[in-house]
Amino acid sequence: MIVLGSTSEVAQAFVEKALQEGEKFERIYLFTSNKETTERFARHIDVKFLQQSEVIELDLMKEIDYNKFDYINSNVLFCAVGYLGEGTEEGLYDNKNTERIININYSKLIPVMNYFAHKFENRRSGTIIGLSSVAGDRGRQSNFIYGSAKAAFTAYLSGLRNYLFSKKVHVLTVKPGFMATKMTEGLPLNPKLTATPKQAAACIYKAFKKQKNVAYVLPVWSIIMMIIRNIPEFIFKKLKL
Repeated sequence: MIVLGSTSEVAQAFVEKALQEGEKFERIYLFTSNKETTERFARHIDVKFLQQSEVIELDLMKEIDYNKFDYINSNVLFCAVGYLGEGTEEGLYDNKNTERIININYSKLIPVMNYFAHKFENRRSGTIIGLSSVAGDRGRQSNFIYGSAKAAFTAYLSGLRNYLFSKKVHVLTVKPGFMATKMTEGLPLNPKLTATPKQAAACIYKAFKKQKNVAYVLPVWSIIMMIIRNIPEFIFKKLKL
């Protein structure tokens, strides 16, 4: 299995869930921008599950030498790359903040996704799982830069699913709502609408095994976002969401 964004609590919880369920991986490739933290997780799954892994440093903000990844073959790709950024008004007009949100969540990520998607296509098998966000379902004033990047990523996954279907490769889009992770620490999240990484992992694993196309981590979010998507624009623009 290939894991992009392997410092993510959701990514790590999914890896553990898959191993607990008896999934067998010759090797797990843990791509990360924080090698030290990821190496601790690699040691953890080695001790707990006797699972071999390899930690690979990947910084999306730097030039990537794809030749280094030629040897990597896998049947599952799990992408949990994400960067929330600063959502305040000051952050909105901070171009460095804006560029980082767009680059990490979309523009610098897609070439990496495409590189591995091509390998899956050539092998004509496998599953690609991408963590997008409910924030991409409709632009809202509270986080529309992040939401726009996730909307682009959702559209990318949808098109990739359509393209790879005839090549026997499945693409699953996951849309978490509020998540209790380091990225959202300190935010005033409604506990009834917030999932833990373990809850998310269980939902994603179930969707993975059922080969679902789109999965909301908590079912209530599919209802919430359906309502939000269908609010008429002349009303929606006046709301503070």
